[in-house]
Amino acid sequence: MHSTDNAATTSDMPGQASRQEKIASGVRQALPVVLGYIPVGFAFGVLGAKVGASVFNVVLMSVLVYAGSAQLIAAGLLAAGAAPLTIIVTTFIVNLRHMLMSASLAPHLRNMSKWEQALFSFQLTDESFALHSGRFQDPHGPAAKAETFALNVTAHCAWVFGSWLGVTASTLIADVRPVGLDFALPAMFIALLVAQTHSRLQLCIGLGAGLLSTGLLLAGVNQWNVILATVIAAALGAYLEERWTNERCC
Repeated sequence: MHSTDNAATTSDMPGQASRQEKIASGVRQALPVVLGYIPVGFAFGVLGAKVGASVFNVVLMSVLVYAGSAQLIAAGLLAAGAAPLTIIVTTFIVNLRHMLMSASLAPHLRNMSKWEQALFSFQLTDESFALHSGRFQDPHGPAAKAETFALNVTAHCAWVFGSWLGVTASTLIADVRPVGLDFALPAMFIALLVAQTHSRLQLCIGLGAGLLSTGLLLAGVNQWNVILATVIAAALGAYLEERWTNERCC
């Protein structure tokens, strides 16, 4: 009787260990995002406190909204005394890009149930999209659900923690700008870009996009420089990659 129980327990261990390894892998992959989310979430928490939001409301917004740019814009609009409808419409427009990101990743979510897809979509951000775009292209097979959700939950918890930390420490900081927290997001995106660069073409396109964006900014295009540079560089990269692939096939 004891030997049978032991055998059953032993047979369950590999699957359990594998699941734990996938969760640990997801947490590790989220670390670059965590390093960026905590300081930026901290800045949002301080700003939220400055516009009169309570600790509960700031944390609740980070839990339910979970969109850094939208939350920072909303806090700024609240400080300016904007109407609720104005805040809703503005943040909706800012987050329209999530429709494109969701459409891009949708084909890779077919193995998930409806509620799993809903949870994944809820926790989709610019940074997690960048990570998942690379993970879902893995030739070894579809990404494990445990790893996927461990990554998302870790990033989400980091954002909530940073917001809580900021709002609770707001009385000690009059202005977050001298602290230099604005470096966190660019540094995080650079780290994500480096991790996903696997060829000379990708390296050249990434550097070219950065130079083009800088050139457009210096030329006076200070509102659309990043978007224009991204679209142009991505289109050029897709064209060159397809052309080189066809030449190799021929």
